[in-house]
Amino acid sequence: MYEPDIEMMELSDIRKLQSERFVKMVRYAYDNVPMYKEKFEKAGITPDDIKGLEDAHKMPFTVKDDLRQHYPYGIRAVELDKIVRLHASSGTTGKPTVVTYTEQDMETWNNLMARCYASAGVTKGDIVQNCYGYGLFTGGLGFHYGAERLGATVIPISTGNTKKQLMMMKDMQSTVIACTPSYALYLAEAAEKEGYDPKKDFNIKVGMFGAEPWSEEARKRIEDSLGIKAYDVFGMSELYGPGVAVECQEQAGLHIWSDEFLVETIDPDTGEVLPEGERGELVFTMLTREAMPLLRYRTKDLAIINYDKCKCGRSHPRIMRIRGRSDDMLIIGGVNVFPSQIEHVLMNIEGVGDQYLIIVDRDVLDSLHVQVEVMPEFFNSPEYDPAAFAKKLETEMQAILTVRARVELMVPGALPRSEGKAVRVQDKRKNASK
Repeated sequence: MYEPDIEMMELSDIRKLQSERFVKMVRYAYDNVPMYKEKFEKAGITPDDIKGLEDAHKMPFTVKDDLRQHYPYGIRAVELDKIVRLHASSGTTGKPTVVTYTEQDMETWNNLMARCYASAGVTKGDIVQNCYGYGLFTGGLGFHYGAERLGATVIPISTGNTKKQLMMMKDMQSTVIACTPSYALYLAEAAEKEGYDPKKDFNIKVGMFGAEPWSEEARKRIEDSLGIKAYDVFGMSELYGPGVAVECQEQAGLHIWSDEFLVETIDPDTGEVLPEGERGELVFTMLTREAMPLLRYRTKDLAIINYDKCKCGRSHPRIMRIRGRSDDMLIIGGVNVFPSQIEHVLMNIEGVGDQYLIIVDRDVLDSLHVQVEVMPEFFNSPEYDPAAFAKKLETEMQAILTVRARVELMVPGALPRSEGKAVRVQDKRKNASK
């Protein structure tokens, strides 16, 4: 552990601390961010109406469009001369969302990331090869400074240049790798092509993976191919970046650092707060953020929160694996389909490769088309029957998804690889509607 006094708090003590910080944060945001004062006035409430956690449901939500509409510095509670860092999203759907940090915010973020590393068993004696991109994206610097705060050695190699990644991994005897799960699968594939045996030539023991959804089946493939333990890290730039939650060594859900974040689950359609244990959209309130406090921020991530104490001894609530995002959900012929469901089916079938692409189109009716690579050894074996194998995949997917998907088998290496976030879905209906 990095901060055992905080990490081992009992849930009752966590709740008490959250309530104190929550009431203070509501007042702080109201007094220092004009947007929140306006939101409260429209809702007909004031900070005096918020006495504790039980009153959270009274407050209006914050959504990503709020950040875009107040670009670049609108949701800011301090003067610019107190801002020491800013990050921003890519802005692929409009203006980027900018997030700002004071010196104290940076301290908090670095400590959160150090906790994440320690929870996965990383120590100051480890060598962390950081393959996340550096720059406006929060991933690279978040994983970098968290490792340094823990006292580990950092190789800031960033993303890309896969041959050099593998060379450094071998020569420097890196013990921890930090990257997207899709890039970890690509590294394993590239290592084999370059003549490396990951379990013999590399010294990697731990993988810290985030920034994109992945399944338990993908985890197993990463662990088996690289000979490591793979840990899920959750975060988003609006909430500092990575470091909001992490799996401990039990790998039984992601502990939310609840001294810094209050989480709720809501019905994504009605906004109603759901009872504990029900799957819903995750909503976060930041409890100490100075530069850019966020109250009831809607993440669009869909998950169940488990409030039972973990076997590791921590009582910080756990996110059970995120099913997907409400805006990633595909509606095919009136049926809700998540890309993670398709990955779950594919990765459970022997002979299926690591790379796939989901294509959604519309002629008269919606159509679901899945391109998927075949494992090289299976592709070259006498048992490989393309027609029968494609039919098997189609049957398995229809049983899970309840909609028909057309499967196109691809030769090994045919689909594009990504050195960052993988592109798994092409929804051609969006272009057709423009």
